Amino acid sequence: MKRKIRILTLMLITILPGFLKRPLYRWFFGYRIGRRVRLGLVYLDCRSLVIGDDTKIGHGSLFWRCGDVMIGHNVVIGPLNLFRGGLKIRLGDYAMVLRLNMINAIPDNDCVNEPESVFELGYGSVVTAEHRVDFTDRVTIGKRSILGGRNSSIWTHNRREGRPVTIGDYCYVGSEIRMAPGSAIPDHCVVGLGSVITRPLTEEYSLIAGVPAKRRRPLNNEDLELIFGKTRKDLPEPNYETVEKNKTSE
Repeated sequence: MKRKIRILTLMLITILPGFLKRPLYRWFFGYRIGRRVRLGLVYLDCRSLVIGDDTKIGHGSLFWRCGDVMIGHNVVIGPLNLFRGGLKIRLGDYAMVLRLNMINAIPDNDCVNEPESVFELGYGSVVTAEHRVDFTDRVTIGKRSILGGRNSSIWTHNRREGRPVTIGDYCYVGSEIRMAPGSAIPDHCVVGLGSVITRPLTEEYSLIAGVPAKRRRPLNNEDLELIFGKTRKDLPEPNYETVEKNKTSE
């Protein structure tokens, strides 16, 4: 399908009611959309798209020239989020992307290496509001982690090369942090607001803060409640026995 016709068709489908959108997306573009999916006024331009059951995408959200997109079940994507470009986007079951986030990859980068433009948001993880995520190279946010507050930036490339960025499982990341290409936050960590992570950090169960960020102290009981609490009200209960067993073995 020529690009202009594709854009026009997608725009027309955008304004239709949900019960018409699903069959039209399937017939014209081969998208697979699950049961009880609620689509607002959203523009979905993807090479391939799979949406699981009971997922909601709010008004004004935009998937622009994306590659292969897979959205799990019970995912919530709020209003006015932009997903742009990339080879793959993966949103795990019960993930949330709230509002006004920009998650994009540079389509024709001039990096000397070959970055893998993949964005992965794990099971039950949350991206709150007004964050900027560059996934020109791979960005992985593990399960049940929160990129909290506002105005954080994750960068995976400079002028010459791309390097992946990772946020581990069960992390809480405060407002206005910065992550440089190649940086990483390990599992079970809290990151203080305004921190700048410039390298891969490795020690779990840490409070990370500062410019540049480093481990400040082990997590206390209050911190543990923060990282192991539910990321959303309807998230199935975690297996705390397994969590405690893993902590003890470490």
